[in-house]
Amino acid sequence: MLAGMLDAAENAAPVEAVEAVTRELAAELSALSVSFLIADLSGRALVRLTHVHTGAFGGGRRSGDEAATVLPFDGGPAEQALRTQTVQVLGPAGGWTVLAPVTDRGEAIGLLEMVLPDEPQERTLRDIARTAHALAFVVIANRRHTDLFEWGQRTTSFTLSAEVQRRLLPSAFTCEASAFTLSGWLEPAASIGGDTFDYSLGRDVLHFSVTDAMGHGVASALTATLGVGSLRNSRRRGAGLVEQAATANIALAQNAVVPGAYVTAILGSLDLRTGVCTMLNAGHVAPLLVRDGNARELTLPGNFPLGMFTEADYRPAEISLEPGDRLVVVTDGMREREAAGLDLAARLRQMTELHPREAVRSLADAVLEIAGPVLNDDATLLMIDWHDLHVEGRRSSSGAEQARTSPPLPR
Repeated sequence: MLAGMLDAAENAAPVEAVEAVTRELAAELSALSVSFLIADLSGRALVRLTHVHTGAFGGGRRSGDEAATVLPFDGGPAEQALRTQTVQVLGPAGGWTVLAPVTDRGEAIGLLEMVLPDEPQERTLRDIARTAHALAFVVIANRRHTDLFEWGQRTTSFTLSAEVQRRLLPSAFTCEASAFTLSGWLEPAASIGGDTFDYSLGRDVLHFSVTDAMGHGVASALTATLGVGSLRNSRRRGAGLVEQAATANIALAQNAVVPGAYVTAILGSLDLRTGVCTMLNAGHVAPLLVRDGNARELTLPGNFPLGMFTEADYRPAEISLEPGDRLVVVTDGMREREAAGLDLAARLRQMTELHPREAVRSLADAVLEIAGPVLNDDATLLMIDWHDLHVEGRRSSSGAEQARTSPPLPR
């Protein structure tokens, strides 16, 4: 089945690759129908992408012959499948419906929805789960060549500043490894506030950053581009945190589109062999550490924001993480103005059982409840769970570490 899937995907055009794979699956399993539902960029819905002829589609969004129907999360089987990373079976009215997470390294890309004429056996469900995992790689490979998937995921249109900001974020918001689980989230303001988060995994180190550029709109997005570009360039040259900060500081001071523009940042480097996390705070709000169910702010040496003073010196600090620790880095959109009414420490204590993927979305929802529905400033989070298992292999099933998934939603 896998060989047939890969051949079908490779022989089809990128915009048709997923449909080619689902047709192959339908034939192989005698399915009544097979669909791929992609996760919406809001994190709160799935989107059914369909290729239709003019006049054959009664709702949703259209772009030529491409159609997108949004299916908001409602606590039902689709959301449960993604949250728990387990296959859900519904039936038997009109056939047996199977919902399988399409996931890679904990990144929930979407769902494979399959309707079968007969109740699936355990072996069939295992095959479908593995197939859904393989479909994740088909989507990842083909979305590099087309805007179709990105268009489908956008429930609301992007402004120019949002488009620039989107390109600064990592292609996957979640990453699972043996030693850690990471997830980031950005809840944008009405006028983009220049927030970003970033990470990169080396052989024995996890690099990460959260930044907040001064101002709003296109100018802020351009300042963020300069800051993130400099940090990535230095990191890829093997520079340490102090050199990364110093280089970005000069780059911003000399090249910022808006004179005097600056970027606040938390830069981090986590040694995956020891759990020692080195962090540098450049004028940013303090990160938080959740340990044994208690959340506290981490006191780091104070440094000037990047781009504020060309002669600034930067000092980092080291924190030793313990297995079970959760490190949380946020921007001021999570702590200031109306968002100040959110007791962040209390919320973090309430969600220790949630996978970071669900936890960051839950915190974003909490900010929207208090300061929304439209935010005055971007609200950004990066959450890292430390497991201290770098020397061991990852224990995953169909793209997810089952022991780390979130518990089911109460019914």
